Amino acid sequence: MPTTRLWIDRVPSPIGELLVVTDETSLVALEFDDTEARMTPHIARYFKGADVVPRVDPLGMSRRMRAYLAGDLAAFDGAAVDPGGDGFQRRVWLALREIPPGETISYGALAARLGNPTASRAVGMANSRNPIAIVLPCHRVIGANGALTGYAGGLHRKTWLLRHEGALARQLV
Repeated sequence: MPTTRLWIDRVPSPIGELLVVTDETSLVALEFDDTEARMTPHIARYFKGADVVPRVDPLGMSRRMRAYLAGDLAAFDGAAVDPGGDGFQRRVWLALREIPPGETISYGALAARLGNPTASRAVGMANSRNPIAIVLPCHRVIGANGALTGYAGGLHRKTWLLRHEGALARQLV
Protein backbone atom coordinates (compact mmCIF):
# COMPACT_ATOMS: atom_id res chain seq x y z
CA MET A 1 0.00 0.00 0.00
CA PRO A 2 1.42 3.41 -0.97
CA THR A 3 2.49 5.65 1.88
CA THR A 4 1.83 8.82 -0.10
CA ARG A 5 -0.43 9.90 -2.90
CA LEU A 6 1.05 12.31 -5.39
CA TRP A 7 -0.86 14.09 -8.12
CA ILE A 8 0.53 14.92 -11.54
CA ASP A 9 -0.67 17.31 -14.22
CA ARG A 10 0.79 18.33 -17.57
CA VAL A 11 1.06 21.97 -18.60
CA PRO A 12 2.00 22.95 -22.16
CA SER A 13 4.60 25.69 -22.49
CA PRO A 14 6.60 27.36 -25.26
CA ILE A 15 9.66 25.36 -24.15
CA GLY A 16 8.05 21.96 -23.72
CA GLU A 17 5.37 20.29 -21.67
CA LEU A 18 5.84 20.59 -17.91
CA LEU A 19 5.02 17.91 -15.36
CA VAL A 20 3.60 19.39 -12.16
CA VAL A 21 3.62 17.02 -9.16
CA THR A 22 2.16 17.73 -5.71
CA ASP A 23 1.37 15.89 -2.54
CA GLU A 24 -1.53 16.91 -0.30
CA THR A 25 0.09 20.21 0.70
CA SER A 26 3.06 21.13 -1.51
CA LEU A 27 4.64 21.18 -4.93
CA VAL A 28 7.16 18.31 -4.84
CA ALA A 29 8.43 18.20 -8.44
CA LEU A 30 8.26 20.22 -11.62
CA GLU A 31 10.09 18.85 -14.62
CA PHE A 32 10.02 19.03 -18.41
CA ASP A 33 8.40 15.98 -19.97
CA ASP A 34 11.51 15.07 -21.97
CA THR A 35 13.58 15.02 -18.76
CA GLU A 36 11.03 13.04 -16.75
CA ALA A 37 13.67 10.36 -16.15
CA ARG A 38 15.31 12.79 -13.68
CA MET A 39 12.11 13.04 -11.66
CA THR A 40 11.27 9.35 -11.28
CA PRO A 41 14.22 8.37 -9.03
CA HIS A 42 13.74 11.52 -6.94
CA ILE A 43 10.11 10.63 -6.25
CA ALA A 44 11.03 7.00 -5.54
CA ARG A 45 13.69 8.10 -3.03
CA TYR A 46 11.86 10.85 -1.14
CA PHE A 47 8.28 9.66 -1.52
CA LYS A 48 8.73 5.92 -1.07
CA GLY A 49 5.78 3.89 -2.21
CA ALA A 50 4.01 6.93 -3.64
CA ASP A 51 1.09 6.37 -5.92
CA VAL A 52 1.30 9.01 -8.70
CA VAL A 53 -2.17 9.79 -10.03
CA PRO A 54 -3.23 12.23 -12.75
CA ARG A 55 -5.24 15.20 -11.48
CA VAL A 56 -6.21 18.46 -13.12
CA ASP A 57 -4.51 21.48 -11.51
CA PRO A 58 -3.37 19.90 -8.22
CA LEU A 59 -3.26 22.53 -5.46
CA GLY A 60 -3.68 25.21 -8.13
CA MET A 61 -0.07 24.71 -9.22
CA SER A 62 -0.91 24.22 -12.90
CA ARG A 63 -2.88 27.48 -12.86
CA ARG A 64 0.12 29.20 -11.26
CA MET A 65 2.41 27.79 -13.96
CA ARG A 66 0.12 29.08 -16.70
CA ALA A 67 0.11 32.50 -15.02
CA TYR A 68 3.92 32.49 -14.81
CA LEU A 69 4.18 31.57 -18.48
CA ALA A 70 1.75 34.40 -19.31
CA GLY A 71 4.05 36.89 -17.58
CA ASP A 72 3.00 36.85 -13.92
CA LEU A 73 6.49 36.33 -12.51
CA ALA A 74 5.11 36.38 -8.95
CA ALA A 75 2.67 33.53 -9.62
CA PHE A 76 4.52 31.14 -7.30
CA ASP A 77 5.17 33.59 -4.48
CA GLY A 78 4.08 31.90 -1.27
CA ALA A 79 3.50 28.52 -2.94
CA ALA A 80 4.37 25.64 -0.62
CA VAL A 81 7.23 23.46 -1.86
CA ASP A 82 8.76 20.26 -0.53
CA PRO A 83 11.75 19.36 -2.69
CA GLY A 84 13.05 16.54 -0.49
CA GLY A 85 16.83 16.28 -0.73
CA ASP A 86 19.51 16.18 1.93
CA GLY A 87 20.20 19.10 4.26
CA PHE A 88 22.69 20.88 1.97
CA GLN A 89 20.57 20.38 -1.14
CA ARG A 90 17.50 21.77 0.61
CA ARG A 91 19.46 24.84 1.76
CA VAL A 92 20.63 25.47 -1.81
CA TRP A 93 17.23 24.81 -3.36
CA LEU A 94 15.35 27.01 -0.92
CA ALA A 95 17.95 29.78 -1.28
CA LEU A 96 17.15 29.84 -5.00
CA ARG A 97 13.75 31.33 -4.17
CA GLU A 98 15.52 34.40 -2.80
CA ILE A 99 16.84 35.29 -6.28
CA PRO A 100 14.23 37.67 -7.72
CA PRO A 101 12.92 37.27 -11.26
CA GLY A 102 15.04 39.26 -13.69
CA GLU A 103 18.19 38.80 -11.63
CA THR A 104 20.98 36.25 -11.75
CA ILE A 105 23.69 35.14 -9.35
CA SER A 106 26.88 33.14 -9.79
CA TYR A 107 27.42 29.76 -8.19
CA GLY A 108 30.18 31.27 -6.05
CA ALA A 109 28.01 34.16 -4.89
CA LEU A 110 25.25 31.72 -3.97
CA ALA A 111 27.75 29.60 -2.03
CA ALA A 112 28.92 32.73 -0.18
CA ARG A 113 25.31 33.68 0.55
CA LEU A 114 24.92 30.23 2.14
CA GLY A 115 27.96 30.92 4.34
CA ASN A 116 30.39 28.66 2.48
CA PRO A 117 32.18 30.71 -0.21
CA THR A 118 34.39 27.80 -1.32
CA ALA A 119 31.42 25.52 -2.06
CA SER A 120 30.58 26.75 -5.58
CA ARG A 121 31.00 23.25 -7.06
CA ALA A 122 28.81 21.70 -4.38
CA VAL A 123 26.22 24.41 -5.04
CA GLY A 124 26.45 23.58 -8.75
CA MET A 125 25.89 19.87 -8.04
CA ALA A 126 22.89 20.60 -5.82
CA ASN A 127 21.56 23.00 -8.43
CA SER A 128 21.80 20.30 -11.10
CA ARG A 129 19.61 18.02 -8.98
CA ASN A 130 16.88 20.57 -8.29
CA PRO A 131 13.57 18.68 -8.55
CA ILE A 132 11.34 21.77 -8.84
CA ALA A 133 12.36 23.64 -11.98
CA ILE A 134 11.30 27.28 -12.43
CA VAL A 135 9.73 27.61 -8.96
CA LEU A 136 13.09 26.92 -7.32
CA PRO A 137 14.78 29.01 -10.02
CA CYS A 138 18.08 27.28 -10.66
CA HIS A 139 17.98 28.86 -14.13
CA ARG A 140 18.94 32.16 -12.43
CA VAL A 141 22.34 30.76 -11.41
CA ILE A 142 25.10 31.47 -13.93
CA GLY A 143 28.87 31.21 -14.24
CA ALA A 144 31.12 33.77 -12.54
CA ASN A 145 31.91 35.25 -15.97
CA GLY A 146 28.21 35.66 -16.81
CA ALA A 147 28.07 32.54 -18.99
CA LEU A 148 24.86 30.53 -19.05
CA THR A 149 26.42 27.34 -17.77
CA GLY A 150 24.50 24.14 -17.27
CA TYR A 151 20.79 23.56 -17.02
CA ALA A 152 19.27 20.10 -16.77
CA GLY A 153 16.43 21.13 -19.07
CA GLY A 154 18.87 22.44 -21.68
CA LEU A 155 20.50 25.81 -22.22
CA HIS A 156 17.80 26.78 -24.74
CA ARG A 157 15.27 26.61 -21.91
CA LYS A 158 17.50 28.49 -19.48
CA THR A 159 17.90 31.22 -22.11
CA TRP A 160 14.14 31.35 -22.69
CA LEU A 161 13.38 31.55 -18.96
CA LEU A 162 15.90 34.34 -18.38
CA ARG A 163 14.55 36.27 -21.38
CA HIS A 164 10.99 35.71 -20.14
CA GLU A 165 11.98 37.20 -16.78
CA GLY A 166 13.94 40.06 -18.33
CA ALA A 167 17.35 38.99 -16.99
CA LEU A 168 19.03 38.73 -20.37
CA ALA A 169 17.93 42.21 -21.37
CA ARG A 170 19.24 43.74 -18.14
CA GLN A 171 22.33 41.79 -17.16
CA LEU A 172 23.67 39.43 -19.77
CA VAL A 173 23.66 41.44 -22.98
